[in-house]
Parts: sequence; structure tokens; C-alpha cells
Amino acid sequence: MEKEIKNLKKAAERIQKAVENKEKIIVYGDSDMDGVSSAIILKEAIKTAGGSSLVVYFPDREEEGYGINEIALDSLKNHAPALFISLDCGIGNFKEVEKANKLGFEVIIIDHHEMLDKLPKASIVVDPKQKSDRHPFKEYANAGLTFKLAQILLGEKMPESLRKSFLELVAMATIADMMPRTDENETFIYEGLGYLESSWRPGIQALFEIEEFKGLSLMEKVSRSNALMNIREGAGKYPSAYRLLTASTVKEAKELAESLLERGLEKKKKIEEIVSEVERRITGQEEIIFEGSFSWELILLGTAASILLRELKKPVFLYRKKEEESQGSIRSPEGYDSVSAMKSCAKLLKTYGGHQRASGFTIENKNLDKFKECLASYFSK
Repeated sequence: MEKEIKNLKKAAERIQKAVENKEKIIVYGDSDMDGVSSAIILKEAIKTAGGSSLVVYFPDREEEGYGINEIALDSLKNHAPALFISLDCGIGNFKEVEKANKLGFEVIIIDHHEMLDKLPKASIVVDPKQKSDRHPFKEYANAGLTFKLAQILLGEKMPESLRKSFLELVAMATIADMMPRTDENETFIYEGLGYLESSWRPGIQALFEIEEFKGLSLMEKVSRSNALMNIREGAGKYPSAYRLLTASTVKEAKELAESLLERGLEKKKKIEEIVSEVERRITGQEEIIFEGSFSWELILLGTAASILLRELKKPVFLYRKKEEESQGSIRSPEGYDSVSAMKSCAKLLKTYGGHQRASGFTIENKNLDKFKECLASYFSK
């Protein structure tokens, strides 16, 4: 019999207990499509299970960076004691989890990123990539893991319409996060895509009715929708994807989608400017691309790094500088493990983590030059 994902059942049982005891639950999701989909799935599953005391929080990447962070914990501390569930982040947040524990939160981490040398001191950790996990498939999107958690939590109580809608989100998130389309991911994508065009979610209906999407194939619509929902839209504290996918009417969703289309043109221009600036700075002889600026927006750096990677075929490290520290986004070619590279330079970093070919870091500015040297040394081996 196939081994279960470690701690998934334990996490579902703890959430069920919190629902029964009317404990406050914080759903803390990363602000990309995978984190947002995970948060929607878990929020709706908890509500279906009878939970009512729920807070949903997404860190603002420009202000707070990635993952569980001190700004977020300070703004949430008045909700303690509570069950704090982090989705699509947390596996590398050692100090932050300790702080959450001290504030009176009980932390459950549900993540799919590469494990570092140890695990955070959370009450429960679900991550197929943790060393003691015997489940044969390791490459789920976080939304896929959260869907499997929701299945255990709700069992027969999950309405078919909700199951289908969850699979729509899992399919979109698995594609957005560029997870391999093998094993259970293949099933999630095939089934989820099949439901998308008849979705009951106003947000998805609005996306699929966009004039510019007419005549596109289903996969093209999904790809364009994912790109659109990744655009930062000024109003409110929630990411665009969350606001769109939880919109209560098609009219509300259409207005947001139109606003995102306009912002998309601005975003494209800004990304092109970052790529051009990096191209002007480099000689082409570098082992790695390692560039930063005070003026770049962190949220745009992943896309800019992907474009440069396609063009230059070498690891790309781009970072947004602030007064004392910088936050960066990394994209690396097949066969180049960016997480292992950062692990070898870990003493210079405040935080780091992600996937082998797509990851991120936070560093004090005084260590930037040493970090660049350390990376160049690692990749030249």
C-alpha cells in the first residue's frame, strides 16, 4: 500500500479539533497563485466543516518579503492564541516560527518547497520533501497538498460542486507554479481543466469572458489568466488572485479583471526595463547574473529573471535593495540547484528557500559582495 504524505492526516485532525472547539484559525498564504489557491481551498473547507472564526492573511511581498515574517506576526499577534496554518511557505522560517510560538500561536506548516538542513519548530509540518516523508511523489503544488488535506478534513461531507471547484484551482496553481505534469499532478490538471469552462466561480467566469481571450485555447486562457492574477493591484490588503477568485458577482470580477489588464501593460513595460538594464550592465562572461537596484519592484523580479534565464542560459539572481537589506528572486537552468547553492552560502543570508530552479533570499546589504563571490565559487565547481 502506498505511504501517505507524512502528517497530512494529523493536520486534518488538528484542524477538525479547532473547528469543534471554536478556536480561532489563521490561514496564512503566500501571495502567488499557488499560495492564494491553497488559502481559498483551506478557508472554504474549514467553513464547510463548520469553522467560523477565521482570519486570512497574505504577506505583502514589497513590504514584508516572502513567507512568515515579523511584520505579519506583529500585525496578527492580537489574534493569539490561535491555530496558525502557513500555506506555500514556512519551511525555511526558523526564527519566525519560534516567534509565532512565543506569541501564543500553534503553527502548522503546509509547504512543498525544498527542506533546508532542519525543520522549523512547528507543531505539525507537512512537506513531501521532508527527509522522513515516505510518500513516493514529491512534486505537488501546494494547492494539490491542500486539496488532499481538504479531502481528509471533509471526507463524504465535501459537496461535489466544491470538489470540482477545488480541482479547478489546483489545476491552475499546478500550471502556474510550473510543477511537473506527472503522477497525481497529471490527474489534477486533466480533471480540473475539464471543469474550468463551466465554473461556478464568478472570478473564473469573468476571466474566461475577457474580450482579449476570445479565440484562445483553454491552456492559453489558463496561462494568460494566471499571468493576469499575478499582477499587483493597489487597492486592499489581498492579492488580486484572491480578490478575483473569491468575488461574489461576475460584475465585480469583471471590473477587477479589466483593471488588471490595464496594469498588465504597465507591468510588462517595467519588466522589459529591468531586463534591458541588466543586459546593459553585464559583459556576457559572468558565471552567474547577480544584479540589483533600489528602483526594482520585488514582485517583477521572478518574471524578469525567467526572461534573462531563457536568453543567457545561466543562473540569474536579481534583488531589490532597501536601506539595510535586499530581497531577491532566482531562476536557474536545468541541473543548477539554486537552493543547494544558497545552502553553501547560508551564513551570509537572513532567509532563503524555494525550489531548485526558482527560489528567493533575504540578505543584509553589507553581505551582498561576499554572497556573489560565494555563489560564483559554488557554480564554478
